[in-house]
Amino acid sequence: MKAGLLPLLALCGAVAAWLPHDKLRGVNLGSLFVVEPWMMMRKWESMGCGSLKSELECVSKLGQETADKAFRDHWETWVTEQDMDEIKKYGLNTIRVPLGHWIVESTVQKPGEQFPRGGMAYLDRLASWATAKQLYVILDLHGAPAAQTPQQPSTGQFVSTAGFFEPDRFNQAYAFLQAMTEHIHTNAAYNTTGTIQVLNEPVRDYSQAPLLLQYYATAYEKIREVEKKLGVSKDKRLTVQFMDKTWGAGNPKDVMSGKHGVAYDNHRYLKYAPVQHTKESYLSTSCGDSFGEAGNTPIVIGEWSLGVESSVEKTAEWEPTREQNKAFYTKWWAAQVVAYEKQAGWVFWSWKTQLGGDWRWSYSAAVKVGVLPEDAGKAAELSPC
Repeated sequence: MKAGLLPLLALCGAVAAWLPHDKLRGVNLGSLFVVEPWMMMRKWESMGCGSLKSELECVSKLGQETADKAFRDHWETWVTEQDMDEIKKYGLNTIRVPLGHWIVESTVQKPGEQFPRGGMAYLDRLASWATAKQLYVILDLHGAPAAQTPQQPSTGQFVSTAGFFEPDRFNQAYAFLQAMTEHIHTNAAYNTTGTIQVLNEPVRDYSQAPLLLQYYATAYEKIREVEKKLGVSKDKRLTVQFMDKTWGAGNPKDVMSGKHGVAYDNHRYLKYAPVQHTKESYLSTSCGDSFGEAGNTPIVIGEWSLGVESSVEKTAEWEPTREQNKAFYTKWWAAQVVAYEKQAGWVFWSWKTQLGGDWRWSYSAAVKVGVLPEDAGKAAELSPC
């Protein structure tokens, strides 16, 4: 149960069940429990997964026992306690942890689903580190049963169509959410875990929106069911988070109006946005950015980066290793931070990558080369806005 919370994590029950008073300033631990091969190709190859596109394919190729060992080695080394110390040192207070439903192994349907086993022990270890270091934790269902969007390794399976949108798959997800809710509230390692996101980036198919909203409404009730059974007081209940309306798959507020302890998630990648892909445009867009449409507040910018549009990202004007470009990236980071802190805060994608000198997706690497300050609180004085 949540008890003896640290000063950073003072309860804010008037806004949400359990969100800190402070602005969230954090990083995603991408590719820890749901591998995205593009982020860590060297590691993926060393695991024996080579050109395979997803965890499911890798386990199927290697066989369960061999795959389990390969993934244990990955979990042991991809994010260490030293990483957590650095996150804290850099003025960050939050981690967002993408999870596949298979971390709750009882939700895996055999024989069609093959995923690595044993991840929960490593999640427990991570949560205990976060508690010891006063880091707030968001757990995010990143890989839903049968995939919530097609052709995305971030779901743990590279499939041609999203198979999530049917009752049996919803039931698997509810089982995951209920198991995680009970685990969080009955394990002291999770004393700083306050938010559970019920689904990351579902397919932008508006014909599925009614089904998605049905899933959202039931997911919320399933989480609260467990908390009522455990006797969790209202102010200690988890914040339940949903992708916001601007994601393009319906407005969760339609089924969450009047519900306690709700928050929203917005992903802000200008790389994919319909804007002019110039430095001036990126800065002006970020300086003028706003969020929380259609009553979707409190809202966290749960994913964003310094990645730029693919056609220009390797040109001299944008090349990250060129000294003359670094000042722009510092300003753009600061402009985004200032905009996102007008709401509940932000979580950068991601903490680490294996992209060589391209630190635009790696917070830790960007700090180490001096593009980002060691204190995230310096954004306001660095912002061009």
